[in-house]
Amino acid sequence: QVQLVESGGGLVQAGGSLRLSCVAPGRTFSSYAMGWFRQAPGKEREFVAGINWSSSTYYADSVKGRFTISRDNAKNTVYPQMNSLKPEDTAVYYCALRFIGRGVVALKPAEYDYWGQGTQVTVSS
Repeated sequence: QVQLVESGGGLVQAGGSLRLSCVAPGRTFSSYAMGWFRQAPGKEREFVAGINWSSSTYYADSVKGRFTISRDNAKNTVYPQMNSLKPEDTAVYYCALRFIGRGVVALKPAEYDYWGQGTQVTVSS
């Protein structure tokens, strides 16, 4: 029922910026928590950033101060703005929706119910 559509990935040089987006069907979108995860080759999927039902934001220590996540409920869209990108940010980035949990951001992938297809972010050194 819920299909997330991600876009905005690409190839950038270190220090550059990207703005990703994730569009979801309505269905009281504003009441759900949205998370972003990334997975590098051979690595486990890790939490990057999240935004809860009241638009409070949460960030992994590795991206704090560089990434900003926001949501536009009228457009059913969440936007991670990624600045000062580093080669270690290279990964496939996934948007996820947490259907249950009172709209609270969770840190584990298993806590999310719906996922996007992933968008590749590659940062060259």
